[in-house]
Amino acid sequence: MGAWMFGTRTVSGVRRGVAIVAAGLVSAVVATAAAAPGAATTAPAAAPLAVVTETTAPASTCAGAWSETTAYQGGATASHHGRNFVAKWWTQRESPGATSVWTDAGACAGLESDFVISEAEFDAIFPTRAAFYTYQGLVDALAAYPRFANTGTDTMKTQEAAAFLTHSDFESVGLRYVKEINTANYWIKCDYSQSFGCPAGQEAYYGRGPIMFSWNFNYKAAGDALGIDLLNDPWLVEQDPSIAWQTALWYWNTQNGPGVMTSHEAMVGGAGFGQTINSLNGALECNGGNPASVASRVARYEKITAILGVEPGSGLSC
Repeated sequence: MGAWMFGTRTVSGVRRGVAIVAAGLVSAVVATAAAAPGAATTAPAAAPLAVVTETTAPASTCAGAWSETTAYQGGATASHHGRNFVAKWWTQRESPGATSVWTDAGACAGLESDFVISEAEFDAIFPTRAAFYTYQGLVDALAAYPRFANTGTDTMKTQEAAAFLTHSDFESVGLRYVKEINTANYWIKCDYSQSFGCPAGQEAYYGRGPIMFSWNFNYKAAGDALGIDLLNDPWLVEQDPSIAWQTALWYWNTQNGPGVMTSHEAMVGGAGFGQTINSLNGALECNGGNPASVASRVARYEKITAILGVEPGSGLSC
């Protein structure tokens, strides 16, 4: 990412892969080259507790938003991150999607997002972003990884969301770039040693989205995990805001990269923001690899946590 490259492989269907430092997931060109942001690419077509008894809601309509202070009886329905959930038994303060007490009843519509970051805060973090990067696209993508920004205390949830958006800000220059702009590098991101090859073409797997997601093996692994054929249609990442955010969330939640844990694990397990840098770029930035880059990421993270009104926590560097 940033001025460096990294990548992961997925082996035998296991999404958390072996780090491949020599193969880049993203590219520095977005931060150094001059071109119109998001240029188009030619591509194929302790409140009082309430007790809720059993309720139902149409699959297409969101039930009432889940509340931490509400006690839910078995069979009760609540919505969270744009999906309906049904309680298997009595529960309270157990987030839907993050615990086994809830059954996912599918996507729903018609209720304001309960994401820890509001649309106004998102706008404040990315005031000059490309129109492609919508708040709703991010909210829609959250259902793919319901534990993201949904584990632990409110502070922990907000810190994780802030850390994720920090790296998105860094890699896409404030979300101003939708795709890698150094077209001379496009052909490099095809690893023909993979059995599935590069069916969309050798130059089709360049960096796209908030973390400049790249390489054919990453498109294959993320697509398999998300149920989207990104190997054959990688352009979806630059055409659909939700898919762009989903690819970034796939890496954040499932891949160690050159580090020893996923970025999600780093933020919810107490390791701190510094370990998310390690999971992204390892020795290319950490342990003296590029102190200026690390300092830049930390400064951005502190700025975003300030906007969100939360302390950045410990373990900021790597």
